Amino acid sequence: MLKSSILEVINLQKEKNEKVEPGISRELLSEISLTGGHIKIISGIRRCGKSTLMRQLIGEGTNSLFLNFEDPKLTGFDLNDFKRLDELIKELGLKNIFFDEIQIVPEWERYIRALHDENYAVYLTGSNASMLSIELGTKLTGRYISKELFPFSYHEFLTFSNQESSADSAVDFLYRGGFPEYLKYEDEDILHQILYDIIYRDISVRYQIKRHETLKQLAIYLITNISKTLSYNQLRKTFELGSATTAIDYLSYFQNSYLLFAIPLFDFSLKKQIYNPKKIYAIDTGLANVNSLSMSKDMGRKLENAIFLQLRRKSNQIYYFTSQGECDFIVREQDQTLRCIQVCASLDEENLTRELNGLSEAMKYSGATNGIIVTLEQEDELDKDGNVIKVIPFWKWTY
Repeated sequence: MLKSSILEVINLQKEKNEKVEPGISRELLSEISLTGGHIKIISGIRRCGKSTLMRQLIGEGTNSLFLNFEDPKLTGFDLNDFKRLDELIKELGLKNIFFDEIQIVPEWERYIRALHDENYAVYLTGSNASMLSIELGTKLTGRYISKELFPFSYHEFLTFSNQESSADSAVDFLYRGGFPEYLKYEDEDILHQILYDIIYRDISVRYQIKRHETLKQLAIYLITNISKTLSYNQLRKTFELGSATTAIDYLSYFQNSYLLFAIPLFDFSLKKQIYNPKKIYAIDTGLANVNSLSMSKDMGRKLENAIFLQLRRKSNQIYYFTSQGECDFIVREQDQTLRCIQVCASLDEENLTRELNGLSEAMKYSGATNGIIVTLEQEDELDKDGNVIKVIPFWKWTY
């Protein structure tokens, strides 16, 4: 690209960004330092607010560059064009460099390393966790700090929609989810398009998969079955994938793009964790509702998915438990202690014993001393096998 063309794109994007609303302050903002010598990485699903977060980080600074590589005017930008971009950065006296969707440019990590070595403050976003971690891990070991951004949490949703914590607002959140653009325009096509872009642009094109329709059907099937356990062999047979390895690959692509998550069975045997079925969750309950008819009617599974997402914001060591009974989540805290969490939209005389027994069994097996039940609106305190079990409504629960 011509140097003048790159400058034109920089100026057009700057002009556009100055007109965009700043948006609500994201919870992740406080976790990203504007000082220090590390490259800052923000990864997350498409359209969850990464660009907005970058603009919030930039603030009103005059020596910052923001460049979104998904801009069609930058199509074909390659490693050689970084030389001309570098000249512009020096000529304009810029010190803070913000690159959006950087993984689009082949061999981008080579230039980022050069910027870092020259003491520039570098901030990057990307919508593919695997590509960022692999490339950074091989070229920039020890030089970066990575953070993940999700669609709005419940509390961010409340701020955005100007609501108070309550059972009603919790139900509203479970139905609508947290994608900012969807909440603003209430157009279901936005959530359809996000799913389409992930399947075709982030996965099919990137991994050269020709079975587009099968990939789409698999994604919708998994979204339809969130909070359920699924095995790779089951997916192989259902979608005639040829081998369990193909099912493993496809699920990893969904996870790398942040569309879906798969958590393992809790067991002290790593082999059992690997070979037992995985439990599936979606990135957003609103996206699941819009793209799956069955999900729109199941409040219990939506609640469980929302709780998983809040847990996942803080930890990636999340498991499910099953033996004689079942427990929805066992979470390993940063201090390595374990917490057991049971989810039930509404407790009654029919399910109370089952939910308590599953939670108690998980606590005994794992050695956890902390166990709670999260509901939609009930609050209580129960005793089970000498342990005090708190029942907490979702709208009061924080993690």
